[in-house]
Amino acid sequence: MAITAAMVKELREITSAGMMDCKKALTETDGDMEAAIEFLRKKGMAGADKKAGRVAAEGVIAIAISGDKKTAAIAEVNCETDFVAKGDEFKSFADEIAQIALANKTTDIEAVLAATMASGKTVDERRRELIAKIGENMGVRRLEIVETNGEIGQYQHGEKIGVVVAMEGGNDALIRDVAMHVAAVKPQAISTDDLDQAVVEKERAFQIEKAQEDNANLPEDKRKPLEIIEKMIEGRMRKFASDITLLEQEFVKDPSQKVKDLLKSNSANVACFIRLEVGEGIEIQETNFADEVAEAARIAQGK
Repeated sequence: MAITAAMVKELREITSAGMMDCKKALTETDGDMEAAIEFLRKKGMAGADKKAGRVAAEGVIAIAISGDKKTAAIAEVNCETDFVAKGDEFKSFADEIAQIALANKTTDIEAVLAATMASGKTVDERRRELIAKIGENMGVRRLEIVETNGEIGQYQHGEKIGVVVAMEGGNDALIRDVAMHVAAVKPQAISTDDLDQAVVEKERAFQIEKAQEDNANLPEDKRKPLEIIEKMIEGRMRKFASDITLLEQEFVKDPSQKVKDLLKSNSANVACFIRLEVGEGIEIQETNFADEVAEAARIAQGK
C-alpha cells in the first residue's frame, strides 16, 4: 500500500512521533493506522527502556495546591538537559503529575505512574511517549504531600527550586515571604527541637575534634582548660543550630529581625515546610562527548 504524506501527518498528530518514525511504522504495517500506532508504542517503550540508565539530573519542581489551601503536593520530575526542562510539553507533564498526586494525596511514585492522565493514558505511558519523542530519559523522582488546618502557600524560584509552607495565622503575603526565605536560605528544620539528632551529633563531634586540635596547636602556657573548651563548643553548637533553623535565622528580606520575630508580630506559626531543589543529591558523571554522539547514533539506528 502506498504511504501518503497525509497518512504520515495523521499518525504524527495522533502519536507525536517523528515524521520518519511515522513513515517507517506505516510502511512496516502496510498502512494500517491502528497497527502503526501499536508499532510506535512498542518502539517508544523500547527506546524508553534503553534510556532508563542515563542520569536525569535536570528537570522541574511542580506544585499543586487545593482550592481551600489545606493540601498541597510538590513533585520533582527529571530529564537530562535544561533545554528540555524549559519546554512547555515537559512542564505541562510535570504539572499534571503534581495535580494527580494532590488529587490522590499520595507520595507513592508507582501509584502516580499508574494513574490516568486527562489524555486517557497513564503517566508512565505518557512518560515513555515523551522519551521516545524527545530522546531523553525522564522520571518522577520525589513526591511530597502537605496537609494543614491552617493555610498553605508556595514560592518557586524559576522551575528549579520549589517551597511549600503551611502556616497557622498570618496571610498570603506572609506565607509567600517565609517560603521565599526558605528557598533562599535553605533551613533544615523549623526550630532546634526539630533538628535531626544525627546531624547535631555529627557537628558536635566535628567541633570537639576542631577545638581539641586548635588547643593542642597553642603554646603550652596558652592552652585553655577543659571547662573553657566545653563552653566554646556549646557556643559553636548554638550558632550552628541557629544558622540552620528557620525560626532563628535572620529574615532574608529584613536581616534586622529573625523569622521568629516576624511570625510573632503577625500572630503566626509555621506548621511545616518542604523545600525541593532539582537534582539534589544526584551524582552527575562526566561523559565523553564523542561517546555521547556515538550512543545517540546507535539509538537512532535502533541498536
